[in-house]
Amino acid sequence: MNSVQWIEKSDRYIMKTYGRYPIVPVRGEGCQLWDADGKRYLDFLAGVAVNNLGHCHPKVVQALQEQAATLIHCSNYYQIPQQIELAALLCSHSFADQAFFCNSGAEANEAAIKLARKYSRDSTDRPERYGIITAADSFHGRTMATVSATGQEKVQRFFDPLLHGFSHVPFNDIDAMAAAVTAETCAVMLEPIQGEGGVNIPAAGYLAQVRELCDRHNLLLILDEVQVGMGRTGRMFAHEHFGITPDIMTLAKALAGGAPIGTMLAREEVARAFVPGTHGSTFGGNPLVCAAALATVRTILEDGILNRTEEMGDYLLGELEALQARFPALVKEVRGIGLMIGMGLHLPGGDIVKRGHELGLLLNVTHDTVLRFVPPLIVSKAEVDEMIDILSGILAEIEV
Repeated sequence: MNSVQWIEKSDRYIMKTYGRYPIVPVRGEGCQLWDADGKRYLDFLAGVAVNNLGHCHPKVVQALQEQAATLIHCSNYYQIPQQIELAALLCSHSFADQAFFCNSGAEANEAAIKLARKYSRDSTDRPERYGIITAADSFHGRTMATVSATGQEKVQRFFDPLLHGFSHVPFNDIDAMAAAVTAETCAVMLEPIQGEGGVNIPAAGYLAQVRELCDRHNLLLILDEVQVGMGRTGRMFAHEHFGITPDIMTLAKALAGGAPIGTMLAREEVARAFVPGTHGSTFGGNPLVCAAALATVRTILEDGILNRTEEMGDYLLGELEALQARFPALVKEVRGIGLMIGMGLHLPGGDIVKRGHELGLLLNVTHDTVLRFVPPLIVSKAEVDEMIDILSGILAEIEV
């Protein structure tokens, strides 16, 4: 079937929860995708920061193939070796002592919210605490709890009443956060770098101030690294850039190279608040996805991916800043860390994305006016140059 035929079938049978573009990818390799008509695209979205190792990385493919032929799924009533190995690997390279596995970033954040409340309710001094402070322009998921945690009204619209207990304060404003702490507050939940909110980078010292505030008031610090974790910023986890550690951290997206998995990591003191019956997931951490995740994490750690991300991130940032200097009437700002980069525009970016599609480039606009660049971490200098050539041509067309 060609693209038009697939789209017609989709319109008939699939709910309209996404504003889908008329592109039907059928094959991927590295930083490239091909659609049902054979058209090639350079992919600088990477499944929204999922395909950190590119499409169909050989080590991930091999792990999936071998595990699929051995054992795809079994119940969490039993011990799962691949899950145990993955938990040990993640904990040995982070602040955490224990892990809980699920299927997505939203589920990981749901688990973090539940754990924070359970830990606080178990405390002997202030068991009445349940409130969680989050940031305006944050994004934590599409479930009812994570929609309630998200600081964007457009995500929450139509779904009230929301889950009680969340308050939202401006990102990068420690005074506003301090003022929001009450006797009922049990945790603060933040993205170290806001993704869907426009690639917003924390001010120098902000996250350290948040950590100190949490320590002073005996609050848990939850960091949502669903988008920015797994090497995206040139460090395994984004918070490493800021010299702090959380009490709870969530991961998903890039953790298994494209296979659906989420995890919540926590310090042992906090983690032991979860006991049998308090939380669970039928598919969470099954052998298939954990095999893919093991291959992904080991590749990031052992194949020089982090250094490459830092190097290519600096190069891409410099090239985008050159475009800003060339098109100051169009480009307001370029900001980012590693290969998590946003280009703030003076105009909505939707038409730029669509023009990119026509020219074989997959980009993304978030927060209406911010082009988001999250290519695979294996992106080459030549591929960055190709993207810049296409984007500069689009900007030149607009400026005329």
